[in-house]
Amino acid sequence: MNTLIKPLLAALIAATALSACGQKPTEAAGMPTPQVSVAAPLKQNITDWDEFVGRFEASQHVDVRARAGGFIQGVHFKDGQVVKKGQLLFTLDPRSAQASLASAEADAAVARKAFERAEVLMKDQAISRQDFDQRRATLDVADAVLRARKLDVEFTRVTAPVSGTVSDRRVDAGNVIAGGTSAADILTTIVATDDVYFNFEASEAQLLKYQREAEKSGGKVEIRLQDENAYRWTGSVDFSDNAINSGSGAVRMRALVKNQDGFLKPGMFGHARVEGSSEYTALMIPETAVVADGARKIAYVVGADGTVGVKPLETGPIVDGLRVVRSGLSESDQVIVNGIQRVMPGAAVQAKLTTITQTAELVDASATKVE
Repeated sequence: MNTLIKPLLAALIAATALSACGQKPTEAAGMPTPQVSVAAPLKQNITDWDEFVGRFEASQHVDVRARAGGFIQGVHFKDGQVVKKGQLLFTLDPRSAQASLASAEADAAVARKAFERAEVLMKDQAISRQDFDQRRATLDVADAVLRARKLDVEFTRVTAPVSGTVSDRRVDAGNVIAGGTSAADILTTIVATDDVYFNFEASEAQLLKYQREAEKSGGKVEIRLQDENAYRWTGSVDFSDNAINSGSGAVRMRALVKNQDGFLKPGMFGHARVEGSSEYTALMIPETAVVADGARKIAYVVGADGTVGVKPLETGPIVDGLRVVRSGLSESDQVIVNGIQRVMPGAAVQAKLTTITQTAELVDASATKVE
């Protein structure tokens, strides 16, 4: 054991002494100069994005009910089909409503004739003002009842209140319904899916940033589904809630997304990225070139004399696999992107020039060494 320690200790002392005389450790120890790959930071116009997970929601959701009760005579749609506003969905037996309408029309006609006679008599002062007012009131009531009976006939035809995709029918032809507003009275539902909403929650800081950037960036949103790698769906933020949740510190936000082919369904999950800044020019390096040095981030660079230097960094988000460097580097810096584990500050290295691409790949630019 002692036979191994003594030679190593002597070599270390010699290296320290030579280093004090101005010689680099690798040169003094006779070790080969480490080889590294260096590249200038990639300069690119980029936009900052914030990532969220959210859920799609129909832009309109309507429970279809009958306004009047009766016997369901027919169902005029297929479950799940796309319907247009005003399209006939259900018909109720109209005979009872039509009979009531005929009776109301007769009553209104009698009341109208009586009022017309009263008008003639009133001109000749042959009827009192009280009798005249009574006949006019009778006509008004008869007209109101007539309008109600006409509506009853219209209500035997249940039409789509909005355009969209209809659900399955809850009641088949042949059943009798009461008509009303309870959950049991729902005949089917319709969701509008030409435009859908994407709901997500953002922090207070993110909300402030979006509000300050709204005029510049417009709140663009890109979304991908769970089985997609690319952000193929686009939209824009059109709503943020009027208050921040005091418990979570988050605010509910919503994006409007076009869905002409109806592929997006309410309830689907998605991964979204929201435009957090207007476009700006940034320097980017591979994430592997960023080294954690305690609480700070640094990058190793090779100087003109072939020695390793340290640059403290202020970093930003990752864009297309590359880390944005907000400050700490210049365009001309030769950043060590490969072989970091073999270097130490102040040591001499042999540098091979490479090029950083936007896909975070490194491409040999030449075999030139930085001297």
